[in-house]
Amino acid sequence: MKKIISLLLCIVMLSAALAGCSSKEQGSGPVIPVYISSPIASFDPAMSLNDEAAFKVIGMIYEGLTRVNNKGKIENALMDDWKYTADEDNETYTLEITLKATQWSDARDVTADDFVFAWKRIMEPEFQCDAAALLMDLKNAKEVKSGDASIDDLGVCSADTDILQVNFSRNIDPEDFLAACASPALYPLREDIVGKAPDWSTNTTILVTNGPFTVRTFRPEYNSMTDEDKALIIERNIYYYRDAEKDRVNKYVTPYRLTTDWTLSAEEQLQKYENGDILYINEIPLDKRAEYADDVKLQDTFNTHTYFFNTSKAPFDDPDVRLGLSMAIDREAVANIVTYAKAAEGFVPEGLASCGKKDFREASGNQFTYDAEQAKSLTRKASTKSFSILIRDNEVDRAVAEYCAEQWEKLGFNVNIKTLGIRFYIENDYALYRDRFNEAYRSGDFDVIALDWQSLSTDAWSTLAPFAKDYSGSALDLAEAAKTGDFESKPHITGYNSSEYNEIIDRAFAETDKEKRSEILLEAEKLLAKDMPVMPLFVYQDYYLISSELSNKGSMTTFWSYRNFSKLNWKNYTEPSND
Repeated sequence: MKKIISLLLCIVMLSAALAGCSSKEQGSGPVIPVYISSPIASFDPAMSLNDEAAFKVIGMIYEGLTRVNNKGKIENALMDDWKYTADEDNETYTLEITLKATQWSDARDVTADDFVFAWKRIMEPEFQCDAAALLMDLKNAKEVKSGDASIDDLGVCSADTDILQVNFSRNIDPEDFLAACASPALYPLREDIVGKAPDWSTNTTILVTNGPFTVRTFRPEYNSMTDEDKALIIERNIYYYRDAEKDRVNKYVTPYRLTTDWTLSAEEQLQKYENGDILYINEIPLDKRAEYADDVKLQDTFNTHTYFFNTSKAPFDDPDVRLGLSMAIDREAVANIVTYAKAAEGFVPEGLASCGKKDFREASGNQFTYDAEQAKSLTRKASTKSFSILIRDNEVDRAVAEYCAEQWEKLGFNVNIKTLGIRFYIENDYALYRDRFNEAYRSGDFDVIALDWQSLSTDAWSTLAPFAKDYSGSALDLAEAAKTGDFESKPHITGYNSSEYNEIIDRAFAETDKEKRSEILLEAEKLLAKDMPVMPLFVYQDYYLISSELSNKGSMTTFWSYRNFSKLNWKNYTEPSND
């Protein structure tokens, strides 16, 4: 059963140990108990695209060039200014991005080279990451990802310490690209940090971040009950947009520290909220959600709970079987199980992208049909009737899997539900752990796997393109490719590789007219719904309960399930006396 996170948000002044701070600036500040989500596997932005819990923290500890506000609008973050130059005669298309001055949590400046490294890492042929689709417009991107060109040939470099230069293979809309830069997958990373150890993203002796907060302590094996020994401690990054010579304290982030333990159940957390011991809660037990439906604050997300079929295995190598399994599922019933969710109607969530003057979802319509009789007909000749659903160890995944298994068993299938969590072990005097679930996913060791599938950007392209071979972001075995001479892009992680679908996505990629491109993407979604290599079930609605004691102006951002507690305040807090 999923263990639950309890966050205690402490608003305090910086300690005297920090440079430039006086003893007067010390203080305990209010302790604000906040409950957010489930345990986290990694703080690597590029590796957390299917980890909703990680996203809620990653949005607090990293910052990219741009961000998406809670209304879905793009705004500047680390980017100060940009200039785009298109020289058609010489076929050179260059975007120069000037960075604001800010620092990593170890006081080193954030530079253009940090973006260069992070983006090149995604495009390394042996690196598995769907976000490669976001960078395919860069010069030589396809050739680099397939291993046909050196990573040094990728169209991104630093023109200066604070100037990121991006070179494109064709004339592009720079504003569309800058919108894509809001994706967490494109956050900056330090080469010296990533190269220190395989566990850099969870080892707090190594990890540095550039957002308002940084991870001070992360102990996934934690079982202590003391306030001083929490599993996760997130502290204010005192160098975040700070001019050390002018600012005595960081004036951009109010809270000092968030501490997390994983000891209380969801029921216990909810009871503490009712008692006033917890002031913000973002997880409610399934059997209690209907009771709180009128009290929670809801906002739609672009995070879809999806089943990926391994199309290299029977019976999922038959598209008719995959379509039949999809038709057996009443998505409205699944959404009702979750309560704070909407039935999926396609691969592109509602509100993500436009198609002409319509929302993409409206233009495409509902692509998923519930038809139990047709499901029987399509699956009758399945070559095997036994398979497993691989899920994470949490309440939602299990309840949804039990429903789907029940419907598929009505078709004559024998369905086993397998649960994988986190494996802990100790090495070199610090805690290491591996996410067994993601290991199974990335290796293809599954029949059906349940994923929280995050849209990469505010564009239908980024959602649909990774299912095409040349845009999949799948890892290439360079050693094997060198032996065979086969330096080609690999299919999507599901094994799906349709020449017809690949051709449609190629056309969409080549099309520069936005409306025509959207029409092509409608065609792509329709074919994907027919072939069904992945089965979207429902789109999460972000929800939370918040006490009237809290001022949450600027504190919650729900796009990609972000949390931003930089300005969360306890309205009626009174500093305790020293008596």
